[in-house]
Amino acid sequence: MEAKEGKKSLSKGTIVSPSTLKPVPFACKDVLGSCRSVDEFNKLNRIGEGTYGVVYRAEDKKSKEIVALKRIRMENEEEGLPICSVREIGLLLSLSHENIVQLKEIAVGRELDNMFLVMNYCEQDLASLIDNMASPFTEPQVKCIMLQLLEGLSYLHNNHVIHRDLKVSNLLLTDKGILKIADFGLARTLGRPLKPLTPTVVTLWYRAPELLFGSREYSCSLDMWSVGCIFGELLLNKPLLPGKSEANQIELITNLIGSPNEGIWPGYSKLPLVASLEIKRQPYNNLKEKVYWISETGRGLLNDLLTYNPEYRMSSSRALRCKYFNENPLPVEPSMMPTYPHLRNTKPQVHRAIPVDTRPAKKQRIN
Repeated sequence: MEAKEGKKSLSKGTIVSPSTLKPVPFACKDVLGSCRSVDEFNKLNRIGEGTYGVVYRAEDKKSKEIVALKRIRMENEEEGLPICSVREIGLLLSLSHENIVQLKEIAVGRELDNMFLVMNYCEQDLASLIDNMASPFTEPQVKCIMLQLLEGLSYLHNNHVIHRDLKVSNLLLTDKGILKIADFGLARTLGRPLKPLTPTVVTLWYRAPELLFGSREYSCSLDMWSVGCIFGELLLNKPLLPGKSEANQIELITNLIGSPNEGIWPGYSKLPLVASLEIKRQPYNNLKEKVYWISETGRGLLNDLLTYNPEYRMSSSRALRCKYFNENPLPVEPSMMPTYPHLRNTKPQVHRAIPVDTRPAKKQRIN
């Protein structure tokens, strides 16, 4: 990424360093060259709302292509674009993978607070499917989804990008059965050495223990805990750990995999919030009872993802090589995934209620 006369030039194929991303004046050409007017798109309906913007289904009036328009929320247009939006734009421009949502271009409106990311449209998101399907995903379908999620995540992690908000509502499916990881508003690139980051990221039900205990030092293993929660949710057809508060989330985790201790997680007792919490002693791992119908290797994969110690938590590349995906029942091909036309994103989606997050206020900078 180059800066010239105060302007930023972003191009495909280069992973953007977070240290080079600064708020920029509200001028689309400063971010992506020339932009089209949003009037060249016909908004069909509102289909969702991410952490940092509202999403619409729209038609490109010129090409007739159906796209997704994500409106960027402007915190204070006099100060420039929100830093999280600058990061999202930079990352999406630098990423190119079948299982990552594609940023096509940026469109602008007549008012200063109207700026839209134009992305490829996906017919469904996993949260809507889980909430509304007549029957759960079959195990071969779950394996297909998980393999695609791990492929996309392996690409991100190999490029030192951490998503920090993986959940089923941020996983989209096209009508060809292709999974796309979306919503990069909280994503960051990781440098060396690792710098302290905020622990108030990731939606509560998918939040790793190190965050719940206040750690500011974490890496890609943070995403892998979320992957374990998603895997369990796909198998159960309901959230695996639906906590009502951070304390309740810790309790649910403890009930499922036992209580943490120094033996399995060296340094655990020194984490910032541990001394202030009362964590019951529970020595048993109850994953086998929770997902008793899958194979031992499948439970092993879930257990390795839901591991307290981030250093021992399974990586995306290791998970892709897990024997679970090569044993019967084998995963279906993406093209064989059901499309559920009656559940397509043609109207606003209403998902299950998720407790209010303890994220910083929107006007604070998120590290």
